[in-house]
Amino acid sequence: MSTIIKNHGFTNETLGWKAWLDVIDVGTATPEQIDVLEMSHPQAKESDYYLLLAHQPAILKQRSEAYNAIMYAPGGLARADRELGALTVSRINGCVYCASVHAQRFEQLAKQNETVTQVFNDPRTAGVNDRQKAIAQFSIRLTEAADQIGPEDIQALKEVGLNEAEILDLLHATAIFAWANRLMLNLGEPVFPAT
Repeated sequence: MSTIIKNHGFTNETLGWKAWLDVIDVGTATPEQIDVLEMSHPQAKESDYYLLLAHQPAILKQRSEAYNAIMYAPGGLARADRELGALTVSRINGCVYCASVHAQRFEQLAKQNETVTQVFNDPRTAGVNDRQKAIAQFSIRLTEAADQIGPEDIQALKEVGLNEAEILDLLHATAIFAWANRLMLNLGEPVFPAT
């Protein structure tokens, strides 16, 4: 198990999530709802998040297909870098649950947690190398000032070695969390482990 990090209300611990609206009952779910839960995530049938979104299976299907293609597609940007983008955006947006999930995934893929500590402490200075710093900076800028992104922002990523396909993957990974964080933040709350 990795070292537990707790900083500014964020953690890399495994959290639960409780919906504020009614969730579907898997026992009485429609075949369409079961199908979309099964394609969405391995634990979707036990997750309030997915059981809530399954009220609208067509939308959940579109969300899951887009999310899975963006975060897990082979090639392009390394998975750890995608997770760093997702972690940084979640920290900026204040989504404790998403930040915990993506902190864990980043740690597993990057085999280090110093960057997670830095993102939780101050995402604006986070990164153990120039590449991580550029990814974090771009993710912050896209989150806070998307209308101000320009060629210089793209050039900063190229200067640390990202190619065009990797930049597009980072943009997708960062942008989808504008949506994902807002769903999590406005439909429920994280549940911390009992101490």
